[in-house]
Amino acid sequence: MRSLKETISFRIMQLCEERDISIYSLAISCGVDKSTIYSILGNKSKSPEVATIKKICDGLEITLGQFFNTPEFDGLEQEIK
Repeated sequence: MRSLKETISFRIMQLCEERDISIYSLAISCGVDKSTIYSILGNKSKSPEVATIKKICDGLEITLGQFFNTPEFDGLEQEIK
């Protein structure tokens, strides 16, 4: 089972693959430094900010709802119990 952070990383990679764009191209289109995106995809960023995810969505021309509306997010375990 993936964590929320791993699921966000997976979704970004999935969307880039679907659109056949590189992380560098994504960074340019969304106005986010490529190091920020790489830190989300790697282990540096523990919890990406919603504002950053929104910028990524804007660059991909999708809504936050479209980003999070996947079986991967639906299947996440509740983190606060």
